[in-house]
Amino acid sequence: MTRWDMVLTPRGVRFAGRYWPCTIGRGGATSDKREGDGATPRGVHRIVGLLYRPDRMARPVDWAVPIRPGDLWSDDAGHEDYNLMVRAPYPHSHETLRRADPLYDLVLITDWNWPRAESGRGSAIFLHQWRRPGFPTEGCVAFRREHLRQIAGLIRYETRLIVP
Repeated sequence: MTRWDMVLTPRGVRFAGRYWPCTIGRGGATSDKREGDGATPRGVHRIVGLLYRPDRMARPVDWAVPIRPGDLWSDDAGHEDYNLMVRAPYPHSHETLRRADPLYDLVLITDWNWPRAESGRGSAIFLHQWRRPGFPTEGCVAFRREHLRQIAGLIRYETRLIVP
């Protein structure tokens, strides 16, 4: 492990010399991730991107990419765009990135099952804002809004999320 690793622990994510309270998937952590199981995949995941809502916040870091109207994330395991960002109109199963709620105002993208996704192994494993403390995700790792913004500012090229 390096000092830039984010390590999931029972106390939260250990990163940058402190613990950050978080929630994970309703299915707990799993070594056998499947689309729709609600579990957070175990493993070492690189942080490969950062998306943000420019209508709701200033650009958090210089490498952040704005979420535009019509930005989607494919979760259709039978389509070639599975686990990739796509644009509307998109007739296949997907998640809307520009949500009405604030959960995806800031999104750190992991390399789980990316860039060449294996069908059905899970998609859209992000670090994003939680609904409230203790409320599980669909497989992502979620944080308090202000903590997520602080974490985004501390991420380095070599940062990895480790889910034991």
